[in-house]
Amino acid sequence: MYTTSDFRNGLKIEFEGDPYVIVYFQHVKPGKGGAFVRTKLKNLKTGAVLEHTFRSGDKVNRPDLEDRDMQFMYRMENACHFMDTATFEQIYLDDGHVGDAGNYLVENLAVKILFYRGEPIGIELPIFIELQVAETEPGMRGDTVSGGNKPAKLESGAVVQVPLFLNTGDRIKVDTRTGTYIERV
Repeated sequence: MYTTSDFRNGLKIEFEGDPYVIVYFQHVKPGKGGAFVRTKLKNLKTGAVLEHTFRSGDKVNRPDLEDRDMQFMYRMENACHFMDTATFEQIYLDDGHVGDAGNYLVENLAVKILFYRGEPIGIELPIFIELQVAETEPGMRGDTVSGGNKPAKLESGAVVQVPLFLNTGDRIKVDTRTGTYIERV
């Protein structure tokens, strides 16, 4: 069990029978009355965000969550197929469970799949991924220091703003948390 003193951003808890992750918390000690913790919780199954206030010292359960290392195999219709790297068991997740992570999936990418009570509920990508630029406007001579950006479609289908000097076929590093260009590889 967790108490409110254990709360931190990113902590996964079980609240009202569902797994949640703490997106934001603030410990408040008013002049009168007891201390409390104001939180924003994101449901790991549905993605819904709710605000809840816990009294100081309240206890919440640890969720029955498990991370498994898996490898993305392929996308078919509106489902993504993954293979467990330890047991070679294959599972699929529909686009609703994959969410925005589907924009960065390429064959053989190693990911972590989050399971709640044995059922897959979400996906966690590596923080940085190297992808190839599939389509962008050609770079112009002298654009290396102007600081401008242009859209580039990556091999995974995601569209990222990149510097003007990048061309089709270049490999770049992308931050999957924010969807931003980091550097050319």
